Amino acid sequence: MIPLPTLLTLRALCVAMMITLSASNAFAANTEALLDEVISGAHRTEANKARDRYRHPKETLMFFGLRPDMTVVEISPAAGWYTEIIAPVLRERGKYYGAVPALAPDAPEAMKRRDLAYREMVRTDRSLYAAAEVTTFDAAQPVFAPAGSADLVVTFRNVHNWAKAGNADAMFRGFFSTLKQGGVLGVVEHRAKPGTSLQKQIDSGYMTEDYVIEAARRAGFQLVAKSEINHNPKDTTDHPGGVWNLPPNLRGVSDTDKPKYIAIGESDRMTLKFIKP
Repeated sequence: MIPLPTLLTLRALCVAMMITLSASNAFAANTEALLDEVISGAHRTEANKARDRYRHPKETLMFFGLRPDMTVVEISPAAGWYTEIIAPVLRERGKYYGAVPALAPDAPEAMKRRDLAYREMVRTDRSLYAAAEVTTFDAAQPVFAPAGSADLVVTFRNVHNWAKAGNADAMFRGFFSTLKQGGVLGVVEHRAKPGTSLQKQIDSGYMTEDYVIEAARRAGFQLVAKSEINHNPKDTTDHPGGVWNLPPNLRGVSDTDKPKYIAIGESDRMTLKFIKP
């Protein structure tokens, strides 16, 4: 027979576990409802919404563990496709940092215009982006947000750029520094076939899972999960112009070949979840 004090302790532990599980389920349900609301919101253009079927934003962010009370850092948000989803979810209880690369004076005018448009988007509509702050980083020695402040760092289709520039290790160390202990790094990247040479990865824009996992490991991260949410079985990953032949760029694709690439859709992508131990 179990002694009464022990039995009471076990019951208390069970109740505590049930309360914790219930709270976790409530957070997940709340996040899911907020994501549904934001993803269908009028602030998103029809062109951006059309890409949801390739990018699976709700499923991806739920996989990374997004919650509305988190501090989240998005790395190189470009025109803000994911910003317009993540930041509104955090607007009441969380904090969002959009970390953009510092631009040199001789940067291409298109990059300058995109940077300005992104900052203007975040600055003007505070009803959506009340929790948002734009920060600037140097990729050689990156600081994205206060050290140890973030619950979640996310980056979407950027690793190939850092590999080409030779600063991938510095970037991953920056992610590690930004996160709290137990914080999550979520990475989505165009996926090369295993064994693809580094030069071919850089030239094509497709990176191997091994490359990304090893870069994260060197920075101190542990891989905790993979997902096939963003897998595209139609993508052979061997296009003459690399990933940029595919939508939405269709770079260098003749009018005759466009239907073929449009039928493939956007690239096959890895979706990896790391933790800072």
